[in-house]
Amino acid sequence: MANTLNIPDNVLYIIIAVIALVAIIVILIQWRRVRTSTNQVKYLEKQAENKKIDLVEKDLEPKHLMIGLPESHQEQLDKIRNNTGKMLRKVGFLQTELNEQITQVEPNKDYMKLQKNLEEITQAEPSKNYKKLQKVLEEIDKKEQEIDKKREKKVKAKQKDENNL
Repeated sequence: MANTLNIPDNVLYIIIAVIALVAIIVILIQWRRVRTSTNQVKYLEKQAENKKIDLVEKDLEPKHLMIGLPESHQEQLDKIRNNTGKMLRKVGFLQTELNEQITQVEPNKDYMKLQKNLEEITQAEPSKNYKKLQKVLEEIDKKEQEIDKKREKKVKAKQKDENNL
């Protein structure tokens, strides 16, 4: 017949015990990993909460300083802040006006050069230089239109800024 392997009962119990011991060790290791990861999550949540609290405290710090001042000082501080804002807007307005004037100087230089060329051409023989004269006149017209458009924009911008102030 077939040879059957007879395992004594004691050895069978030992094998089952070893398997159970390995299973318990694996379960304990996994449980420890889960526990450490949950602790890390809690730690990170507390860090995030502390950072939020710090940000709120930094935001409220100037307001606390203002609350501690007497009303006359608070009013003076508000006036200073308003005046500072007005001055910054005025400086910005003057800066843009200066930039606009600088951009207008360049077309004016070109316009002057074109007028000078026109005078030179007209002083020479007009019949020979008719085509050149036409081109210069067209360029002068274009420059005049550009200058007029820029002036209109400047006037509109000034009106708008004056209304805002």
